[in-house]
Amino acid sequence: MAKLPVVAIIGKPNTGKSTLFNRFVGRRKAIVSDTPGTTRDHIAARIETDAVDFLLVDTGGMGGGTEDKDFEDDVHSQSMLALQNADIILFTIDAQEAITSRDIEISTLLRKHRRSHVPVIVVATKCDNAEVAQNAIPQLYELKIGEEVIPVSAPHKSGVDALLSAIEKHLTALHFSKQEQPEDALPKIAIIGKPNVGKSSLVNAFMSETQRQTSPLLVSEIAGTTRDTTDTIVRYHDQEYVFMDTAGIKRRDGKNDSDIDVHAFFRSVRALEMCDIAVLVLDVHEPLSRQDKRIARMAVTEGKGLIILLNKADLLTVEERKQAVHDIEMLLAFCKFAPILPVSAKTRDGLLKIFDLIETVQRNRTRRIPTKTLIQWFESTVYGQPMYALVRTKHITQGKELPPTFILFVKDPRKIQTSELRFLENRLRETFAFEGTPIRWITKGPSEG
Repeated sequence: MAKLPVVAIIGKPNTGKSTLFNRFVGRRKAIVSDTPGTTRDHIAARIETDAVDFLLVDTGGMGGGTEDKDFEDDVHSQSMLALQNADIILFTIDAQEAITSRDIEISTLLRKHRRSHVPVIVVATKCDNAEVAQNAIPQLYELKIGEEVIPVSAPHKSGVDALLSAIEKHLTALHFSKQEQPEDALPKIAIIGKPNVGKSSLVNAFMSETQRQTSPLLVSEIAGTTRDTTDTIVRYHDQEYVFMDTAGIKRRDGKNDSDIDVHAFFRSVRALEMCDIAVLVLDVHEPLSRQDKRIARMAVTEGKGLIILLNKADLLTVEERKQAVHDIEMLLAFCKFAPILPVSAKTRDGLLKIFDLIETVQRNRTRRIPTKTLIQWFESTVYGQPMYALVRTKHITQGKELPPTFILFVKDPRKIQTSELRFLENRLRETFAFEGTPIRWITKGPSEG
């Protein structure tokens, strides 16, 4: 599978990185705040253009801004991971301020740690008018770090198209191209999870005997044995699937990250972006960790189908398996739509059931509800409910986006409560199922129709 190039947004806190990220993505995915240090973890999204697709990564601000030293070190180390693995770097600098020592420090880090062939585009943010841009651009060129300087104002959409064109130009020069997906493309299944929970063993178990003899995946008790993303085509009942075995996504402290770990993390993120369905593998004998929850949330945030496998369940009794499933349902309540399957890579117990789940999840993820049916369902669902703003909804339809996205045309979107959308989602799933896929809601006012 072709590599998806990475474009990383780097800069000190509060220079408009997340606002720029959200403008590219087209929806509010990163948290935007005037408080330095708001973005702690990498946030990534696949951006598709006519010329090339790429993975856009928003990073935490480098160079301080909070009083939490541990927080600063963690954010800085994660930004360094992005810097060292990016194919293009967008270096954001606030055009409304003079260049600071932090900007100069980041410029020095870019010279030292980026790969020599990787272009840097200096993005002069917050250029809300031409005068700001004219004053800022000359001093930014004096940094002598970027291939070019592009002024933008993300909230006003100014300069964003020019920046996107520059990204396309540089990626094309680096020999990246758009990978067209045929209509009959094989379903792509990313096997995700922490290191050493049995991901490679599971993919080996899915293989035919011939495949296991000729190209088995490396399995070891040592956490982190799988360092790359490995694609394996598995055939079951005349249907082929691409299983993407990923390096374990582990919590990074920055101090003990090797170069191999750095590459493994970004390959795992790429796999999650490129897959149709994510299979989260958990060790049924270990307590659910914060990192397990974080990995599950990444899959949900990216809108992927999700299946949860409880591996190493061969030694559990029937009652213990039921209890394990119940416990995970409670602990992962934010993705309660995901089917949970106890399995054993060692004995292959329960493994074949995953193919029926994959078919169900893929069907639900691409399923469309006719508008007439949707309107009838909505009217009967909200009738008599004490939700004034929701009851006055003018129209509902399903968008073209994946995962299933439903658009409500309302008088005032600000009056629609999150709890009301959650109520709608619960009722929608009761009627139409949608097992294994997230659901998204968009509310539009009269001027957005």
